[in-house]
Amino acid sequence: MSAAQQTIHVGGEWRAAVSGATREIIDPVDATVFAVVSEGDVADTDDAVAAARAAFDDGSWPRTPAADRAALLRRVAGLLERDRERIGALESRDAGKTLEEGRVDVDCVRDAFLYFADLLAAESGGRVVDAGSDDIHSVVVHEPVGVCALITPWNYPLLQASWKIAPALAAGNTFVVKPSEITPLTTVVLVELLMEAGLPLGAANIVTGPGATVGARLAEHPDVDLVSFTGGLVSGVKVAKAAAEGVKKVALELGGKNPNVVFADACATDEGFDTAVDQALNAAFIHSGQVCSAGSRLIVEESVRERFVTELARRAERIRLGRGTDEGVECGPLVSAAQLAKTEDFVASALKEGAVLRAGGEKPGGPGFFYRPTVLDRCHRDMRVIREEVFGPVLTVETFTTEDEAVALANDTEYGLAGGVWSADTARARRVAARLRHGTVWINDFHPYLPQAEWGGFGKSGTGRELGPTGLAEYRESKHVYENLAPRPVRWFAG
Repeated sequence: MSAAQQTIHVGGEWRAAVSGATREIIDPVDATVFAVVSEGDVADTDDAVAAARAAFDDGSWPRTPAADRAALLRRVAGLLERDRERIGALESRDAGKTLEEGRVDVDCVRDAFLYFADLLAAESGGRVVDAGSDDIHSVVVHEPVGVCALITPWNYPLLQASWKIAPALAAGNTFVVKPSEITPLTTVVLVELLMEAGLPLGAANIVTGPGATVGARLAEHPDVDLVSFTGGLVSGVKVAKAAAEGVKKVALELGGKNPNVVFADACATDEGFDTAVDQALNAAFIHSGQVCSAGSRLIVEESVRERFVTELARRAERIRLGRGTDEGVECGPLVSAAQLAKTEDFVASALKEGAVLRAGGEKPGGPGFFYRPTVLDRCHRDMRVIREEVFGPVLTVETFTTEDEAVALANDTEYGLAGGVWSADTARARRVAARLRHGTVWINDFHPYLPQAEWGGFGKSGTGRELGPTGLAEYRESKHVYENLAPRPVRWFAG
């Protein structure tokens, strides 16, 4: 960190918290302190919102031509490319993921900025509406919402920040971002890059601090026009309630309980079997399962269950844990002691309810917040581990015998973020995908996303969408401008 303890950015100035409070950032690999950041509170939040408000009402960014906004986004993408190794390593250490995952995150952030830059460049001056008369010029234009409060989670701090910051700036908004208090470091770096790229002062503000104070204040603040929140369901409901008082625009991404449905015909060949098993591991255990779209519910056809789960468990036991920057490490630790304890509690409750442990189920010896990738067989829909989001390296196994049963199991969740379908029968795979009530459905794959395609969920997975054209529209207001080119008296009233 170039400015330890001064991680609050307000109106173009880096500073410490008004109270002077700080927070230690813990390395999840060995539970040691490796950074110190400012611990902001309501006073810092109010200052940041005031700066964003002034920058929107009186500053240049909302009135900057679209081409110039796009050019700035491209400059940010270039800076991310330049600093890929440095930022990737910081993301790896802060969040506990592997170095390669950190690098990929930086690449995805770069791609998000480039996508929204390209989207701006491709736009016209508005949508002309045919009013049925040559005397009327009618057009729908899009304007920025205003001041945006962007609240991001701890699992993908840099990536999730970019999914909000890039479209917010593309639309001409100003913002205050609050990263998770557990993993704030790369968001601080991203704001530094925005300043280096030439973003006007006050357009980008960051307050590092807890959700209970900073996040809550942002959600309720009368000068905030939009709140975009990614995180847990309980916190998301609180944000929505607070924002409702001011009738703000709200976008919520609240996680998922994501099914990965494997039909027996996907495993009919050795190659197909190997691919389906490998992808089930990736779906469940990337970033130690701390992924909102993790395929944590394996729903496999009964006829191949034993063979599939046996091989899956064998490979899960061989996953190499360690510091993400070390050679050969495949999976890092959980992000915190609290997340480790939560994972242990879920596994204990599942075993008590009758699940069969096939792999993992324990913390390995040594320091840090590691937990062995865990496979729980013979699970059923009444188990807590099936119904609630674990956010840890825990894969549950359910089985089916018919297509209808597979669909019913996959849809039997309050969430609806993502899901996967594996089948060699293209017609069946597409038929099942069409029936799944999830915002993203992969066929014979799991986890890829495209910045051009909307991301978000059904049900309690949230409201609104990120990425894609809709992701930009979230940060805009539509305005209809109706111009009468030949005005004359209406004579509605006699006078």
